[in-house]
Amino acid sequence: MTSMADDPEQLIVEAKSGNDAELGRLLELYRTYLRLLARIEIGRRLQGKLDASDLVQETFLEAHRNFAQFRGSDEPQLVRWLRQILAAKVANLVRHYFGTQGRDVRLEQELEADLDNSSHLLGFELAANMTSPSQQAVRREQAVLLANALDRLPAEYREVIVLRHLEGLTFPEVAQRMERTQDSVEKLWLRGLARLRQVFGVVE
Repeated sequence: MTSMADDPEQLIVEAKSGNDAELGRLLELYRTYLRLLARIEIGRRLQGKLDASDLVQETFLEAHRNFAQFRGSDEPQLVRWLRQILAAKVANLVRHYFGTQGRDVRLEQELEADLDNSSHLLGFELAANMTSPSQQAVRREQAVLLANALDRLPAEYREVIVLRHLEGLTFPEVAQRMERTQDSVEKLWLRGLARLRQVFGVVE
């Protein structure tokens, strides 16, 4: 259950007052969410050869250094700001990986749009398949809550849902990626969604 100590708006106020410990706690609320988005982009653009967790850590370091530049006051604004930082980090890796030089604003904008879309898929389309969480949870960003719920699933359930719903693969493509039969993947997907509904219903 989300305690008042984990209320994003309250943590934002505390962090803006210069409380580094509260800023650290605030950013930590989004580690799982950002790691999931990073993993999707790395898979699309860099063949999954880099560690999403390292990318998130770099995002947090920059967010910590530049938090004074954050002008928002609520969770949606903070999540959008963190996605922008993550997009710039992914763009840097793409340039490094493919040997290109200089900042590419268009690539960063394209990556921001990709991350926004993944977040939308997670927070709206996938959430639409779930039972309604409690009123307390509704106050939080749905995409963040669902990322946390996904993280609590067994790895195979999480994988099939991410590939199907967030990466948009067909069942034959999911089966190939997971090295399973299509029938077993479809059954795994149904069980995974059922488990996610259970977990999401109690995530607050």
